[in-house]
Amino acid sequence: MGNIIPTSVSFKLPDGKDVTIETGKLATQAHGSVVVKVENTMLLATVVAASEAKPDQSFFPLSVDYQEKFASAGKIPGNFFRREAKLSDYEVLISRLVDRAVRPLFPDNFLNDTQIIINLISGDKKNMPDAYAALAASAALSVSDIPWDGPISEVRVCKIEGKYVINPEREQLAKADIDLIVAATMKDVMMVEGEANECQEHELIEAIKFAHEAIKVQCQVQLDLAQKVGEKATVKREMAEEVIDMELKEKVAALTKQGIYNVSASYVDKHTRKKGFKEIETQMIASMTEEMGEEYVAENASKISTYFEKLKKDVVRKMVLDTGKRLDGRTLTEVRPIWCEVDYLPSAHGSSIFNRGETQSLTSLTLGTKLDQLMVDNALDLSYEKFILHYNFPGLSVGEVKPNRGPGRREIGHANLAARSIKKVMPEVPYTIRLVSDILESNGSSSMATVCAGSLALMDGGIKIREAVSGIAMGMIAEEGRTAILTDILGDEDALGDMDFKVTGTKNGIVGCQMDIKIDGLPYEKLEQALMQAKEGRLHILGEMNKVIGHSNDDLKPHSPRMVEMTIDKSFIGAVIGPGGKIIQEIQAKTGTIINIEEVGDKGIVTIASTDAEGLKGAKEAISRIAFTPQVGDIYDAEVESIMPYGAFVKFFGQSGLLHVSELDHKRIEDVGSVLKVGDKVQVKIIGTDPKTGKMRLSRKALLPKEDKPKE
Repeated sequence: MGNIIPTSVSFKLPDGKDVTIETGKLATQAHGSVVVKVENTMLLATVVAASEAKPDQSFFPLSVDYQEKFASAGKIPGNFFRREAKLSDYEVLISRLVDRAVRPLFPDNFLNDTQIIINLISGDKKNMPDAYAALAASAALSVSDIPWDGPISEVRVCKIEGKYVINPEREQLAKADIDLIVAATMKDVMMVEGEANECQEHELIEAIKFAHEAIKVQCQVQLDLAQKVGEKATVKREMAEEVIDMELKEKVAALTKQGIYNVSASYVDKHTRKKGFKEIETQMIASMTEEMGEEYVAENASKISTYFEKLKKDVVRKMVLDTGKRLDGRTLTEVRPIWCEVDYLPSAHGSSIFNRGETQSLTSLTLGTKLDQLMVDNALDLSYEKFILHYNFPGLSVGEVKPNRGPGRREIGHANLAARSIKKVMPEVPYTIRLVSDILESNGSSSMATVCAGSLALMDGGIKIREAVSGIAMGMIAEEGRTAILTDILGDEDALGDMDFKVTGTKNGIVGCQMDIKIDGLPYEKLEQALMQAKEGRLHILGEMNKVIGHSNDDLKPHSPRMVEMTIDKSFIGAVIGPGGKIIQEIQAKTGTIINIEEVGDKGIVTIASTDAEGLKGAKEAISRIAFTPQVGDIYDAEVESIMPYGAFVKFFGQSGLLHVSELDHKRIEDVGSVLKVGDKVQVKIIGTDPKTGKMRLSRKALLPKEDKPKE
């Protein structure tokens, strides 16, 4: 191996599995690289950061990409190009989980372009790689010279059959009542995301605590690895010190602080408040230009803007802590005014509007067939999804011009949180269901508005969801030993606050959550307070929703597709489809239906969809005739086709059979023609099969009352 000297550490998971972290073997020109291995699953994580920030860089340009190589599972990509293309929604979601955990730990003045890439290079069917992605990213940062206040790790924690399990295997997830991904440092929880089967608040806290204990072990192992690597990992690169111009900072405060407070305490709407802050900034620039000259202001424009934004954030935070009042005048626990409407879109299969304060979702429901299912083709999973939720966030929702370039990572993340929450109350239905939430106004918590609107649209569409679901976003401001937990946060409160905690649930318990902590140290008692405050808000919102529609409508919309399922013997599938699909296409054309056949074991599951009840009935009868399997005891209406001395041949449900003379009546019949004629309608009962020929034995007399014999 030449000069390559790999360094590795390992630890055991609670179930006894070994996890190894190795560095110094692959991708050694990256600033940090590791391979994390658990059984046959291997993740390669690399991190690279530019040597210096771009001139006038005002934000931290971090990118995190998680990608599963198809070769890791012995597969060739199924797309046209037969190569990995853009990240799938699943890969985007894992990228977001890592990003949200590591981003807050970079120094505020580190603004260098930084890229973290995590690749699944070997995968197995048992171990879920997403639970190790952040561990790999953190380890790569830990062995690099990039300044970062880590390490962190993420684990999946599930409650399975009453016990908490760390990083369970894939097949165990189906039994989980709680399924969370938790990220934390050695001291503090950073991020939580997941779902539950209507769990209680104390169960969620127990799961997070259990996960944190496992994370502490993984953080210590990374510190050990950094020590083994030596100076390259333990000595971080120097950064240019942030120079604060105290004179300029104080000047900005003198000119704007009172004005910022006045606007903040005026309790006006979002756009009026934004306009007020802009006027204060404009007046400040004008005053500085007059006093110090245009050249000075131009040279220090970036600093002036930064000091103004930081001051604005500081003033608003202190106002909330001092007064208990927020930017729109609400108390800490108050939910914004809500109005809802259902059945708004006449052509949709269900629709709703959910409006909370200045946030509005217009959501539509569409019912489709199995042909409309979403194919999910990932390296370790090829499956079909019958419940689809899409979230759109156009620029118009915040009064901005923004090109429509398809969904970004934020849209994918918000859609996933809403979808996994609503899926917890979905019934088993034969439909493919698509919900689309178009955010038409936004001032915070649009993902939670999507949950509420989605629940309303499903009930409006006649889908019998088990319980209505609502969602609420919680925030927090913590400073100088004081803490304020905020119910139903505004967009501004999200930006200036220390926590964004979204909770979804029914009246019975929590079904989904997403939490990001932006400061060090969130005591568990404060987390419990936030959860209990969220419960009150969630139940209040459910009450407002119930005023509009309290339960699912009794039936689908008149124009919604009706769908029936029928089971046929596997041997009839080919006959129903016909050569080249001829038979099934003819039935669909004649009846105006959509028919799908799926082979399940020794059965064929036939799904028929149509908006026309007669067409639905006709298609079902046509398939029944082809796949007819008569049973002993069945009774049918038959028609006489021909008369013979020994009986009559009759046809029924596409079948033919002999009604023997001995089965015509209880009394002896000498002449069959005296009883039946061609074209006569007659009821027959299947009484058995001929043991020699296997043909059905039919009877008419079995359906006739038996005459009593006269007494002698």
